[in-house]
Amino acid sequence: MNNVINFLKQSDIFYQFTPTQLELVGNLCQEVIYNSGELVFQENSSSKELYVIVQGEVDILINRSTTGDLEKKETAVARLRRGQSFGEVALVDEGLRSASARAAQKDTRLLVIQRDKLIMLCETYPQLGYRLMHNLAADLAMKIRNTDLRIREQLLYKPHSAL
Repeated sequence: MNNVINFLKQSDIFYQFTPTQLELVGNLCQEVIYNSGELVFQENSSSKELYVIVQGEVDILINRSTTGDLEKKETAVARLRRGQSFGEVALVDEGLRSASARAAQKDTRLLVIQRDKLIMLCETYPQLGYRLMHNLAADLAMKIRNTDLRIREQLLYKPHSAL
């Protein structure tokens, strides 16, 4: 348990959590190990978990066949590393996943936190809930900004004939 708490302390989404808050979250965590190429979750599947990378890397993939590009079935849109989280939109709604996640390295270790348990913890301890939602909002804002920059780059630097 101490290893989980020490790791959570270093993760961005648990920034400024007290030792007690880290212990409460740590009690909810389940560690899962994936091998390289193993699917964590599939695009359009139900969304009920938050993941934090303890070791290894995870590729976030989108299915390109839905856009009409049949040459490449999946395209990696991000590679996440130690300390980063994914699946955080599951905390906001229980909709369908907008992308797939696949382990990019052997022995990729993830902490899995069930949405319902984490939401209950946030409701029971409002200060913990506020800090978590603040940190998740900051993380999502950074991801949106990075995506915006990538879209701008594609639009501004591609020849006009390609548009």
